[in-house]
Amino acid sequence: MSTTDAGYVRSVASMGTMVTVRVIGHGTSQRARRERTQAVDRAIAWFARVEAVCSRFDAQSELRRLSARIGDAVPVSAMLFEAVQFALAVADVTQGAFDPTVGHRMEAHGFNRAYQTGEVAASGIEAADDVSYRDVTLDAEARSITLHRPLVLDLGAVAKGLAVDMASRELAPLADFLIDAGGDVFVGGHNADGAPWSVGIRHPRDATQLLETVRLSDAAMCTSGDYERPGHIVQVNAGETASAVASATVVAPSAMVADALATAAFVLGPIDGIAMLEDHDVQGMLVTTTLDRFTTRGWTHD
Repeated sequence: MSTTDAGYVRSVASMGTMVTVRVIGHGTSQRARRERTQAVDRAIAWFARVEAVCSRFDAQSELRRLSARIGDAVPVSAMLFEAVQFALAVADVTQGAFDPTVGHRMEAHGFNRAYQTGEVAASGIEAADDVSYRDVTLDAEARSITLHRPLVLDLGAVAKGLAVDMASRELAPLADFLIDAGGDVFVGGHNADGAPWSVGIRHPRDATQLLETVRLSDAAMCTSGDYERPGHIVQVNAGETASAVASATVVAPSAMVADALATAAFVLGPIDGIAMLEDHDVQGMLVTTTLDRFTTRGWTHD
């Protein structure tokens, strides 16, 4: 961590990436600095809390325990219910382009190792190839989830965004802050110069370069790319890895929305993906494997 005249910065490893929180100002007194540090501590703690609930790699996570209860209406925590409810809603509006039941397909493609240890953390569940989000039902009154067939839920495109959003709520009273969780970014207020934050989009083929820089305030920007774990986004209908798009970036009011829609757009491809983003009134840019750029109407950058 570091403290400067411009604010306070802290970075930790969590959820398979580096999480960095930057808060501008609030260093005018010992009490203000203490309150700032406590708010950052609470914000960062959300990443471990969300992972303990939503990880498919941890046999003790609430998500994995749910996956073992096929056919039962299982009462779950408010956090898991919200994450699955949101994932199913996105699956429905994207007609299955985004589908949280792709866990068994991801395991088949080799994405079955815990990032902390590198050890295989497969679920052991034999799921049929035709399982889908329609095989999961929710009961809001009982706050329960029922898996009607053997399947593996994967909340990877929801959980990190959820953690960023929960962290941003902790920091909201501080007004000017940035949360960066490995491609999932939320910015509040303004930077140290009093201007909107400048957030870069990584070049999908050259980690030393940025494709574009976007000015944001009180918004989230998330990017799904093929460069960190090639093939980690699965085309639901075909059971193959998505290949037409190299990266998909979405700007939205919340990180959970931006994260999920970026994944859906990645799978849909440049034409249908951009159309889907415009239908949901969010901004975005898709970059193909040949580095052609497709953007929503109104997309602006520096």
